[in-house]
Amino acid sequence: MATLLSAQCVVCLRKPGSQLHLRRAAARISARCYSSRTASSADYLHQSVVPSMHYQKSLPRLPVPKLEDTIRRYLAAQKPLLDDGQFTTTEKVAQDFQNGVGKQLHEELVAQDKANKHTSYISGPWFDMYLSARDSVVLNFNPFMSFNPDPKTGYNEQLVRSTNMVCSAVRFMKTLRAGLLEPEVFHLNPAKSDTDSFKNFIRWVPSSLSWYGAYMVNAYPLDMSQYFRLFNSTRIPKRGRDELLTDDKGRHLLVMRKGNMYVFDVVDRDGNLVKPAEIHSHLKYILSDSTPAPSLPLGILTSENRDVWAGLREKLVATGNAEALGLVDSALFCLCLDEESMRDHIHISHNMLHGDGCNRWYDKSFSIIIAKDGQAAINFEHSWGDGVAVLRFQNEVFKDTTEKPLVHPDSAPAAVDSASAVRRLQFHLDRELESGIKKAKENFDSAVSKLVIAAIEFKKGGKEQLKKSKLSPDAVAQLSFQMAFLRQYGQTVATYESCSTAAFKHGRTETIRPATVHTKRCSHAFVREPGKHSVDELRAMLNECSKYHGQLTKEAAMGQGFDRHLFALRYLANSKGQSLPSLYTDPAYSALNHNILSTSTLTSPAVSLGGFAPVVPDGFGVGYGVHDDWIGCNVSAYPARNVHEFLQCVHKSLEDIFSVVEGKPL
Repeated sequence: MATLLSAQCVVCLRKPGSQLHLRRAAARISARCYSSRTASSADYLHQSVVPSMHYQKSLPRLPVPKLEDTIRRYLAAQKPLLDDGQFTTTEKVAQDFQNGVGKQLHEELVAQDKANKHTSYISGPWFDMYLSARDSVVLNFNPFMSFNPDPKTGYNEQLVRSTNMVCSAVRFMKTLRAGLLEPEVFHLNPAKSDTDSFKNFIRWVPSSLSWYGAYMVNAYPLDMSQYFRLFNSTRIPKRGRDELLTDDKGRHLLVMRKGNMYVFDVVDRDGNLVKPAEIHSHLKYILSDSTPAPSLPLGILTSENRDVWAGLREKLVATGNAEALGLVDSALFCLCLDEESMRDHIHISHNMLHGDGCNRWYDKSFSIIIAKDGQAAINFEHSWGDGVAVLRFQNEVFKDTTEKPLVHPDSAPAAVDSASAVRRLQFHLDRELESGIKKAKENFDSAVSKLVIAAIEFKKGGKEQLKKSKLSPDAVAQLSFQMAFLRQYGQTVATYESCSTAAFKHGRTETIRPATVHTKRCSHAFVREPGKHSVDELRAMLNECSKYHGQLTKEAAMGQGFDRHLFALRYLANSKGQSLPSLYTDPAYSALNHNILSTSTLTSPAVSLGGFAPVVPDGFGVGYGVHDDWIGCNVSAYPARNVHEFLQCVHKSLEDIFSVVEGKPL
């Protein structure tokens, strides 16, 4: 199952005829200032007058699409990938499904959904899909998002930045748990809804009705049910299916350096943030600890196959390590202090996506990784959430550390006894565990050695020019990937773009399918026969691609894609022990879900780049951002594909598209 940085496309509820529409909300949400009024307490980022979970009760439910709509959309996505004969076969299989076993499964799904109004039809199956996957979470699931540097260079020093990030992270946690974090809302008309007067009104509207109050002023509250898993949470390996553990009584931070693991309290007994000067002192103590790197670093086990790791974890508990593991699992989050400085963007991507495996605990809900030179990123475990909560956290931490840092380059750490406050965790290992760690390291090295990452920045245009030309920036980026793959490999292939359904209660993600009959036709015109078409004809094709992509994006964000619906029907058939309907055994279904182009987009003032590995061995993992006047792509691949050549083809495609936009012939 394709697993992406799904914070990227948060939501796009387009109102017909409205010039303002929700599109790529993550980008705009992230640029917003969240605070309602400045907090009087240093322990809070801000104090929202509207309680954090005020809208949660009244969020609309994720719709189960009509089966005929799902089949129509499924066939439209298959059309550009199949020849006429294959399409005829797939069409018949799909129609038989719609009129037969699919109809029964759909009716059952709808009935099940009506009986479970507290959640969404996709939530349970989606958790199950992630937690039952046995592949390593490294490369296959965990993505990363790197922070921009602090604009004040002195604050990027590793000790200063890590102290400030820990303090801001704890302030975020306290603000969230006190219900004082501004609710996540997308404002279509901020002049009306993102105002003190509206907030002072809506806070008195009962939670069961509050969503409707926001809707009346064109504001769309987003689901925040995943936020509680941000802190004190870990994925615990179990045979067959993992479990998520959240223990909000933990007051300590887990810190890793050179593969050694340390804990110390960052919240005191009264629930307040420990003095920043003391946190500063404890981190300084860890950074100057002369303990050598362990020859058998335990963290590498979290990169193993989940069943293998589950067996080794049982062994760890049996050999007397339960208490130490409990401290790891219940820690607020993990801070990884790395010994290396980053050479460039590519080095950052490799280090933050996987690193050397020794100084990480990949099962923590998230880890903040800070390199020797202060380059920082978040790497997060994907089963508990889709990055909406992580992106919000990252934006708030960046804003807080850059605007209101609690320690400064000239701050003196507190004169406290860090040696007794900080505990280095010790683990007892037997022969079996030692050999398990060695094997895990071999497997890890072998997997990451095959991954190649490359990046480009296209500087000849971006969002502003495209919007002036009435073209969707996201549609243009996606079209450039279609053109590039056609130029490089001569094919149109299954493509996945992640879109969040956070506008609904317990929404997760939906798939946008950017490879369409329109992009195929347009790509052929640009790549195969550039001299054959006038600029006006090429321009008309761009318009058609943009319009159709906009429609697909809107449908996905409204819960009207087809991927999740078909997934839920398949899950239902499996759970009843039925034999798999022929729709799912059709080779065309497997091919569509073998996502060779796996894509996800992200722009935010806090984030410099994001990335993830391909979801199939012969695929590309395409992280991209369309900025005001440039477009960035950060792409990963295994040896089956040439990532450098692909990016040259993307660059060429963007040049051609912008030429046509400017009215120049190819």
